[in-house]
Amino acid sequence: MEALLVGSVDRELGPFNHVSTPSLRFVQSIYTGLDQFPFTRFPDSIPVAANGGAYAPFVAEHAIALALASAREIVAGQAQMRTHTLRPPPAIRLLVGRTAVILGYGAIGREIARRLAGFDIRIIGVNRTGRMAPGCSAMLPADRLKEALTEGDFVFDVRPLTRTTRGTIGAEELAAMRPQAIYVNVGRAATVDEEALYRHLVAHPDFRAALDPWWQEDFAKGTFASRFPFVDLPNFVGTPHSAGFGPATEQFSLERALENLARFFRGVPPRYVVDRREYLRPDLPG
Repeated sequence: MEALLVGSVDRELGPFNHVSTPSLRFVQSIYTGLDQFPFTRFPDSIPVAANGGAYAPFVAEHAIALALASAREIVAGQAQMRTHTLRPPPAIRLLVGRTAVILGYGAIGREIARRLAGFDIRIIGVNRTGRMAPGCSAMLPADRLKEALTEGDFVFDVRPLTRTTRGTIGAEELAAMRPQAIYVNVGRAATVDEEALYRHLVAHPDFRAALDPWWQEDFAKGTFASRFPFVDLPNFVGTPHSAGFGPATEQFSLERALENLARFFRGVPPRYVVDRREYLRPDLPG
C-alpha cells in the first residue's frame, strides 16, 4: 500500500502501525482540520495532506446562517412567537453596510466573503502574511489580529487549530472588539479562550457569539460539553458542530480527497500537505 485515505485513524484502523505497510508514502485525510490527527504514528518521511476546501461551501453557508440568526434574533423571535407577543420586536441588527472581519482567509474564508458580497458589506481578511486576496477590501497579517478585531461588526473565525492559533482570542482580544460585535466561530472552538468568551458575554450583553464547534467533543459518543452554560445566555446562539453536514457533503469531500490522491499517483505534488510541527503541542504527548 503506497497511499492511505483515512478519516479517523483510531476509529477506522485501530492499532494500525505504519511498520506493517513499509511501502506507504502518502496519507490523505478526508477531513480538513488535522488537530486530532495522530501524527506521531507516522514517520516524518510520510507526508500527510488535509482535505483542503472539502467542506468550504457548506461551512460558509452555515457561518452566514449563524450570523443572521444572531443578528436577526431568530431564537428570541421564536420564543416571542410562543407567547403570541407582537411588540416590541427583538433587537435586530443588520449586515448591510457593516464591516466583517474574517480570521483565516483560506477556502472557507473566501466562500464566506463570496456570500457576504450580496449584503454590501465591507470585508477585512486576516491571513498569515497579510498578502491581499480576492473578495476583501483589506488584508492584515496574523500578528495584527487585535487591530483587525477592532474593525469588525461581525468577526468570523474559521482558522484551523494549530500551535499558533490556539487560545489567540482571550480577554484582551475580546475587549478589543466592538461592544456590539457578533463573533461567529465555525473553525475550532479552542482558538478562543472558553472562560474568557463566557465572561465577556455575561459582562457585555450587547456583544453576541454564535458557535458551531465546541471545546469538548466526543464524536464516538455523539456528545459535547462545556464548562460554562453558554446555551442559557440570551446573547448566544449555537449548533452542535454540524456546519459540514448536508445532503451533498460526503460526496463532495470524498471527490476532493480522491483528486488529491490522484495527483500523488500521477507523480504530481499533492496539495494541502501540512507541516506537522504546527499541530504537535510541545506540552502534550503527540
